[in-house]
Amino acid sequence: MRIDSFRPALVLLLSCAFIIPAASQSKDKPLLGFDPEGAAAERTLEAKFDSLLKRENLRETMKRLSARPHHVGSPYDKENAEFILSLFRSWGFDAQIEEFQVLFPTPKVRVLEMITPEKFTARLAEPTLREDSTSAQTSEQLPVYNAYSIDGDVTAQLVYVNYGVPKDYEELQQRGIDVKGKIVIARYGGSWRGIKPKVAAEHGAVGCLIYSDPRDDGFYQGDVYPQGAWRNESGAQRGSVADMPLYPGDPLTPGVGATKDAQRIALKDAQTLTKIPVLPISYADALPLLKAMNGQVAPDAWRGSLPITYHLGPGSATVHLKLEFDWKTETIRDVIARLKGDERPDELIIRGNHHDAWVNGASDPISGQVAMLEEARGLGELAKSGWKPKRTIIYCAWDGEEPGLLGSTEWAETHAEMLRKHAAIYINSDSNGRGFLGMGGSHTLEKFINEVARDVTDPEKKISVSDRARAVQLLRGDKNEQREARERADLRIDALGSGSDFTPFLQHLGIASLNLGFGGEDGGGSYHSIYDSFDNYTRFIDPNFDYGIALAEVGGRTVLRFANADVLPFEFGNLTDTVGQYVKEVTQLTNDAREEIKEKNLRLSDGTYAAVFDPTQPFVMPKAEQPAPYLNFAPLENSLARLQESTRKYQTTMMQLAAQNRLPAQSGALDEALIKVERAMTREQGLPRRPWFKHQIYAPGFYTGYGVKTLPGVREAIEQRNWQEANEQIGIVGQTIENVAVEIDRATTLLQATR
Repeated sequence: MRIDSFRPALVLLLSCAFIIPAASQSKDKPLLGFDPEGAAAERTLEAKFDSLLKRENLRETMKRLSARPHHVGSPYDKENAEFILSLFRSWGFDAQIEEFQVLFPTPKVRVLEMITPEKFTARLAEPTLREDSTSAQTSEQLPVYNAYSIDGDVTAQLVYVNYGVPKDYEELQQRGIDVKGKIVIARYGGSWRGIKPKVAAEHGAVGCLIYSDPRDDGFYQGDVYPQGAWRNESGAQRGSVADMPLYPGDPLTPGVGATKDAQRIALKDAQTLTKIPVLPISYADALPLLKAMNGQVAPDAWRGSLPITYHLGPGSATVHLKLEFDWKTETIRDVIARLKGDERPDELIIRGNHHDAWVNGASDPISGQVAMLEEARGLGELAKSGWKPKRTIIYCAWDGEEPGLLGSTEWAETHAEMLRKHAAIYINSDSNGRGFLGMGGSHTLEKFINEVARDVTDPEKKISVSDRARAVQLLRGDKNEQREARERADLRIDALGSGSDFTPFLQHLGIASLNLGFGGEDGGGSYHSIYDSFDNYTRFIDPNFDYGIALAEVGGRTVLRFANADVLPFEFGNLTDTVGQYVKEVTQLTNDAREEIKEKNLRLSDGTYAAVFDPTQPFVMPKAEQPAPYLNFAPLENSLARLQESTRKYQTTMMQLAAQNRLPAQSGALDEALIKVERAMTREQGLPRRPWFKHQIYAPGFYTGYGVKTLPGVREAIEQRNWQEANEQIGIVGQTIENVAVEIDRATTLLQATR
C-alpha cells in the first residue's frame, strides 16, 4: 500500500522513546516506522513467515554444506556457492555469483622444533576421531597455520608473553626482559590473534607462536572433545593474522574491488602481511616448549592450566621455526540474491552471512548461514503467495570471510558508489549458538532492534529473547549494566569493531549495520579446528536447531520490517544518548591518564618503587612522563549539545505533525534524508594512519583488532599519550557530530515543510 500521509501513531513511534515493558507482546502493539494499519498487516505477515520456518531444513542444509572442507580455493567451496545459488533461484530470487581474485597463501613448509635443552618436533596436526566422521578428511583439510604470515626461517630463544598485547610487554620491560631477537610464544585470547605478531614485531621479536591454553578454552572450562565441547590437547586454532585494523580484504587491492583487471600492488608493498613468521599450535605441542623454559616465574594472571610452572624466559629453550607459503591467487564466489522492491526499489536492505570456512565449519559459519537461508526461503514463499516488499532485499552469501573479510570487502569496494547512494541497512550474522541474543550495531538502530527482540520467543525459556537478554544483564552485568537493565527501556546494543562482514559496510561506507546471533550456553573449543563439524554441532551446540530458528525469526523480522516500513525505522534519541556517553568516557580517560602519570612520577620521586621491588629479582624502574595537558573538549561538548538540540527538534516536529495528522506525501524523500545520517558519521580522510576506516564513532582498535574503540580518533590518541593528535581529533570528531546534526535537521526540514 502506497502511503500518502502519515497517521499519528506512526509519527509518535518515529519520534519518541516510549517505555514499553519487555513482557508486552500485544498483537496490536504499534511498530516503529509503520502506521497502525501497516503494523497490523506486518504482524500478520510475520506470523505467516514464522509458520514457514522448518528445523529439518536447517539440519539438512548444514549437513550438506559442512560435509567436506570448504576453505577458499577448495572444490567444495565452489560447490557450496553453486548449491546456495540454486537454492536462491528455486525460491524466486534473481541470483548470481560475483567472482573476485584474491591473494590466499597456503603453507608448503611448516617446521617447529626445539633445539635446546632437548630435542622436540611439534606434530602440527589434529588427529582423526572416530566420534567425528568428517575429521578423517585429511587430504582435503587445510593444515594448522595463520594466513598472511610471511615466510621465515628463524632460530632463537623463547620468551613467554602471556596474551601478547601491549600491556604484557610493559610488564616484561619492567621485569628487565627484552624480546628483541627472540621468538615469542603467546596464548590465544586477550585480543584478536593478528595483534600478537604485530606487537611482537614492534618489540623486535623474530617469530611468534600462538597456542591455545586449556585455561581459556580447554579442560579448565569443561570436558574436552569428543566427551565434551571444549578444545582437546591436539586441537589448534587456524586463522588470519593480516593486519586488518589497517584495512580488511585482499592485501593487494586496498580500497578497490579485487576484480580480474584491478590494479594490484606488489606483494612486498602489502601493508597487512605480518612482519615476522607466525604459527598457531595446540597445547600438546606447546607443553614441551613451555616446560623447557626457565627464567623468572610468570605473574599469577599469566599462568594457564598446563601442569608446569610457567616461566618467562629467555634461557634454556631455543626453538627453530620455518615457514614457507604458496603465495597464490584464488577465485572467491559471493552469492548475491535480489528480491526487487515494489514501491522504492532503489532503497536496498542487505542481509549477509559468509559461507567459507577454515575446515568443515558447521558452527563457523554454517550455523548462521543455514538460518539465513531458511529466512530467505520463507521470504521467497511469501513472495510466491503474492507479497511484495516495498524496498529491494539483497541476500549475500559471502566467500573468503575467514582469511580477511575478502568477499564482503571486495563486493562493497566494487559497488561502493551504488551502496553509498542506495543502501539503507546491512544486517549480518555469522556463527550461531545457544543461549542469549547478542545485538551489536549502529545506535540509530538500537530502538528498532530492541523492538524486534521483544517479539521473538526464546525457545528454551518461552519468554522474549529481549527479556532473556535483560535477565542475563541483571544477573551477570556490572553495577551500571544492572542499573540500566532495570531502568532503561531499551537494552544497549554493542558498538561494532570488526571480525565479521559488517565491517566494510559500517566502517568504510557508513551504512547503518547490525550484527546478530545467539550464544553463551555453548562451548567454544572447536573454533577454527577440524572438530568444528556437524557431529560436534548437533551434540553440543544447538542439537535441535531451536536457536537457528530463533535467529531466522530475528533476522527475518529485521529484513521484513525494514523492507515494508512506511518510513525507515531509524531513531536518534538512543544515538544521542550513546554519543553523550562516549564523550564522557574520553573526558574521563584523559583525567585518569593525568592522575596515573602524576602518581607514577610521584612514586619515582619519593622512592616508592625502590622501597618495594624485590632486590633478588630483575626490575627496571619506569621512566618519568611529562604531565598530561588539559585537552580542550569544547568542540565535542558543543557538537553534542547541537546533536541533542537537533534530535529534540526532530522529535518535537514529529509530535506536532502527529497532532495535525500530517506528514510529507513523499516519504521517500524522508527515507533518503534518514539514510544520510549514518553516512555523516564518516570522514573521507579516515582515521589517523588508516584511511580505509572512515567511521568516526566506531572502529576496530589498532591494538585490539576485533574489539571496538568508540570515538576512535580521540580515544586511541589519549591511550597513546599523543596529546597533540588528541586535540586535533577532538576537533575532527566534533565536526563529524555537527555533520550528523545537520542531516537530522534536514530530515526535520522535510517534516516542517508540510505544516
